[in-house]
Amino acid sequence: MIGFLAYAILSRLAYVLYVGFALRREELYGPSGNFRRFRRRAAFVMSNDAVAFVALCVATRNTLRLPMPLAASIALGAALAIIGLGTKLWAARTLGSDAYYWQNFFEPELAGEPVSNGPYRFVSNPMYTIGYLQTYGLALLLRSLPGLFASAFAQAAILTFYLVVEKPHFERLHRSS
Repeated sequence: MIGFLAYAILSRLAYVLYVGFALRREELYGPSGNFRRFRRRAAFVMSNDAVAFVALCVATRNTLRLPMPLAASIALGAALAIIGLGTKLWAARTLGSDAYYWQNFFEPELAGEPVSNGPYRFVSNPMYTIGYLQTYGLALLLRSLPGLFASAFAQAAILTFYLVVEKPHFERLHRSS
């Protein structure tokens, strides 16, 4: 159980640190035409992060004792997972795949205007807020206590990434807007 939790936490750290450092380096030193390579690596790191989280939840299922019937935790977990995944997919579709993979760090001149449609009409950052309900939902669905801890860690890590890397870049990019 500890091994899976460590794997999930280290995977999330690799995700936010790799993406954060790569984007910061690109922003500091200018576009180098490496967006396609970055995108492949980021997709690999993000996929590994998802696999680590699912493996943790499956390996540690039934470690969370809840004062509710199993059917209720399954229904609530499934609802959270569907809402979170649906919101994340809706937000990604609204942004487009290039924005989803931070292309504006590599080619700021291609950055569009700030998005205010889709889920962005309701929440300023749907991917990192409501979109993370899917992780809590899976942990609840499988009754995984380490999965809940990993969900909270993953969301704290991505929100920190947003505050330290993405938001300052976005503000600089759209300062004149």
